[in-house]
Parts: sequence; C-alpha cells; structure tokens
Amino acid sequence: MMDVSSVRIDWLVGTNCIDWKFAVTIFLNERFPLLLYSACMGECDSPLRLSELFSVSMVFAPRPFSPLPPASLFNFPMEVIFGNLQKLLLLFGNYTMTTSTHIRSEFYLEDGMTFLNHGSFGAVPRAVRAAQEEFRLQYERQPIRFVLRELPGLLRSSASTLGEFIGARGEDIAFVENATTGVNAVVRSLIPHFKQGDEILTTSHVYGAVRQTLLYAAECSGARLVEVDAPFPVTNEDEIVAAFVAGISERTTLAVIDHITSPTGIIFPIEKMIAACKERGIAVLIDGAHAPGMVELNLDALGADWYTGNCHKWLFAPKGCAFLWTHPSRQAETHPTVISHKYKVSYTEEFDWTGTQDFSAFLTVPNALEFYNNHGGKALRERNHALAIEARNILSTAWNKPAPAPDAMLGFMAAIEAPVTTPGTLEESLKLHDYLWDTHRIEVPVMPFNDTLWIRVSAQIYNVREEYETLARVFTI
Repeated sequence: MMDVSSVRIDWLVGTNCIDWKFAVTIFLNERFPLLLYSACMGECDSPLRLSELFSVSMVFAPRPFSPLPPASLFNFPMEVIFGNLQKLLLLFGNYTMTTSTHIRSEFYLEDGMTFLNHGSFGAVPRAVRAAQEEFRLQYERQPIRFVLRELPGLLRSSASTLGEFIGARGEDIAFVENATTGVNAVVRSLIPHFKQGDEILTTSHVYGAVRQTLLYAAECSGARLVEVDAPFPVTNEDEIVAAFVAGISERTTLAVIDHITSPTGIIFPIEKMIAACKERGIAVLIDGAHAPGMVELNLDALGADWYTGNCHKWLFAPKGCAFLWTHPSRQAETHPTVISHKYKVSYTEEFDWTGTQDFSAFLTVPNALEFYNNHGGKALRERNHALAIEARNILSTAWNKPAPAPDAMLGFMAAIEAPVTTPGTLEESLKLHDYLWDTHRIEVPVMPFNDTLWIRVSAQIYNVREEYETLARVFTI
C-alpha cells in the first residue's frame, strides 16, 4: 500500500479516476476519519452544515474518532464524497492536510520531549527560517545598497502586509523586537507628560516586565501605579470589567491593558475596557503580546491609542519580531526607546532606523503569514482553540481541579491549578517546572498567581491530545 504522509485537498478533487478516488477514500477513512465523515454526511447545499461537521483539528492532529465501517463506504457515491471535499476546499482554503508527525518536522523542535509552551517564545517553521536567512544574505552581499535603497521599501511592504492581517494601515505600524519594547516605547515617551499625582492603571494580570516598566515611569515622573485585582478564577468577562472600572479615578491618565494575559492565559474583554476609558478621556495602551494569530484583530476599529503585539509567538515569525501600532493622533509624541538620526522626521522613519541591527525577522512577516494561511488561517485558530479547551478539560478531570475560566475567554492557552500542595511562590514554581522537565521531559510553564501554582498549557499546530494526557499522568500514576 502506498505510504502517504500528507494529502492536498485540491489534488484529491482533481482526479477523475473512480478507482483511485475510492482508494483515496479508504486512506482518508484510516487517517482522517472525521474529514471523510464530513464529506460523506454533509448536506451538499449547506456549506454551514459542512463547516459544522468538519473539525480541522482532525486534519492537523487526528484525535480519537472511529473510522466508518469499510463496507459503509459503498453507500456513498464517489461524486458526492468528492463534491463535498471540493466544498471543504472552498470553505477552508487550499492548505495542506498533514499528520501531526509530519507538521512537527516542519519545525526545529527536538525529539523526545513534550513541548507545551509555545506561548513563551513561539517556534519558527523551517520555511520561514530559510526566508530569514535569505534576507540576511541580501544584507551582507551589498550592505550599503541594502540599507539605503532596499530596506526602507522592504520594511514598509512588510508593515502593509501585516496591516492587512490586523486591520490597520501600514503607515501606522512600526516594527519592534518584542511587545515589551513596544510598551517601553510608549510609556517612556509619555514620562515627560505625566504630572505629580497622575495615575497609571493596570491589572494584577499584567506581564512582569510591563509592571516594572510602569513602576519605572512612575518613579521618574511622580505618577502612581494603580494595579487592580482582576479576579481569577473568573466566571465571566463582566467580572474583569467591573474590577477594572472600579480602579479608575479622576487622576487616571493612562490605562495599560493585557489583551491575552500571560500568567492565566485568558482573553480580556478589551473592547469594553477601552470604551470605559474613552468615556473618561483616558489614554489606552493594549499589550497584545499573545493576540496576533490567536484572535482576529481590527486595530483601526478597536479604539485604543496604542497596540503592541508579537509576531514571533502565534504568527510563526522568527524571534524578535513584533509591532507597535499607534493611532495617527498619537504618533507625534511616540518615539522608539533608542533615539537616532530620524528623531521627529516621522513616526515610521524614527522606528524603521534606530541603528544597525538584524532586520530580517521583520522582513519575514509575509512569509510567516503565508505559512499561517496555508495551514488553515481561521480554521487553524479554531483548531488550536478547541485543542486548548480539550487540554484544559483533560487536566481538570485527571487532577480533579475546576476550570478557572469559561471556554469563551480562552484562546490557544489554558491554565489549570497544579495538583500540588506547595505554596504558590516563584521559588516553588521553578522547582515544579524543573521537575517536569528534568524527570519527564515535559516543557510547560508553572505560573505563581494569587498564591497558587498554575500550569499553563499551549496548543499549536504541532501539538496533539496525547501530549496533554502525558502531562496528566505525571500526577495521577
């Protein structure tokens, strides 16, 4: 029998040989049974029904789903099955269906480990890494020509491509190395404008590096950092909004809000939080470190003053690729953390050149987006979201721990209370992390939050259900 590790839908529907189509049907039944079930059972005139039946998670990482009885395949005309496969192609795009083993090989992740921490630094595909190296070589072949003639256009073209994806104009996007750098650019630009007694508002879920940046700004300016206790566990998003609004005062000048939190992995209702600030004339900076690629973005319509996010986490870009979006009305007062030759020339020119550096990560954004879209785009988001919820449920059941947040507040990450009795301190979190890695070769972050240790799992294209079951068994054997 032919050994096939990946199948392209457009290739499948392109052949007219009935015998070959039946052979392919048998293969799909064995390797991707839910896809075949969708094609067999879907109503031909109802794309929505097909969409509901088809789970892309079965394509990228097949989970337990019993194949159809082989004899039953004769009950479905081949033209119906392949007609529905064609509809699935139109619904989900011309991407490649792969087994989890095949897709993992497109990354550099080492064998012999359970890697459940895509959220910290991401993982770059080999194809994107190859494109990055070509840009580096282009720089080295003729550095002067590259910097003076080629780089400006390449950066702006990359920004425009990214803008189409995040709902923004390219001229409002500047590249930075990471979201923390983006936050620093904004906050440090505002230090001269803060007055004694002004308040900078954030929540207890704030990323540690951002908290330190805000403390620094407060110390330099005489402003005060107000950190409201946003609940976790949480029942619904209105609890977050209520806690946040309760922290607003007449002195609140700037609000720094996480879009997707680092320690707890929940999606904040930033639209409601931004609206509450705007009603009171408060400037808003959104730390969207985890958002690009995980949730759909439309920055022009969001209402924030600044938004920073990473491309190297969930968008498959190389390390050190992030952006800062700034509303046009705020661009004149927003400067990079390193001031260089282009100070006050224009917003994009200031950020595009802060000195000699490796620009290749920024330039590969179109390549990263191509990989993202070719592997499902929206369908990939739905698959990763479903897998994250399933992972949370596996751990919740195995460890007898309640789900700390509703499904709707999760993206590709989920936190669950660790089944341990040790104190929820940083020291104990590091011990548990090291135990999981050193003893079981499981890479997963352990987060100390609200005096409790939380294990935060990620779900990315190369992850499968069995990996979370492996983690669950560590504390149940």
